[in-house]
Amino acid sequence: MFSVDTYAGGRVQVRREALTGIASRISPERLRRNLSMPYPGSPPGDCPFCPGRVERETPTFADGARIHLGESVTFPNLYPYADWHLVTVITRAHAVERFTVDQVADALAGLLEGVKRRGGYVSLNWNYLPSAGASIPHPHLQGIADPRPTTLQGRYLTGSRAYYREHGHSYWADFVEEETATDRFLFEDVIPWFASAVPVGEREVRGVLPATSPAGIGPCIRPLARGILRVIECYRTLGTRAFNMALYCGTTDDASSFSAICSIIARLNPNPASMTDSAFMERLHFEPVVMTLPEEFGRYFRESGC
Repeated sequence: MFSVDTYAGGRVQVRREALTGIASRISPERLRRNLSMPYPGSPPGDCPFCPGRVERETPTFADGARIHLGESVTFPNLYPYADWHLVTVITRAHAVERFTVDQVADALAGLLEGVKRRGGYVSLNWNYLPSAGASIPHPHLQGIADPRPTTLQGRYLTGSRAYYREHGHSYWADFVEEETATDRFLFEDVIPWFASAVPVGEREVRGVLPATSPAGIGPCIRPLARGILRVIECYRTLGTRAFNMALYCGTTDDASSFSAICSIIARLNPNPASMTDSAFMERLHFEPVVMTLPEEFGRYFRESGC
């Protein structure tokens, strides 16, 4: 027993199991991407996100344009797995040793501008390096917006609303006050950051923004960029460079009960150059993204004589 929502003109299915609420995203078009190719995949001269090619080979918005902000370029994802799925190329450089605050802030702002055009339940996300699920090595962010929240995003929103109904104030205000007094507090720069007490990934760090929906996040962009860079620099001192990030947003209706949360996890892999099928959706949204429809696999199995 399951339900199906179709997004992106029928190209994406989100299936939810009735018994548990577990969700799975199916995007058959992503099979065209040949993700089984060995790392490093596309070198600088053969990368669709590098200058010269990004303007020729990536989609545009309905008005025929892309969003340019600083070095960043934002455009619709050619192989979406959400109702509204955008990509932001962060830098002109194909490989980056260390990012600047301007680079990350401009990329976040460009992506935020793009997702606000559709509305719904929004998240801003980052897979950094193939061992964290980045299928193209050139650094890029991804923004998604759906009529319904992702599994983990929905749990945060539902729990926050229930807490507000019971206590009359925000769980996240209480969370910040309590966690600031513990060893899990890391630093505060407009946004307070904490080592997550119940981590969903290795060395998870969470920042709690003083905003709820995409409409209010703009003033937080630069401190958000500074915080992200400080966390991933700490990961480097511990010997890990790959990471996943997700910024979960609520809607304007959630302003009293929910604060946008930025979660970052380190990815540990004995071979950091290898590709993985576990990225931000699997690790930070609790929703697997798969490429094969179960019915198609069933037909193949029967017809191939396996």
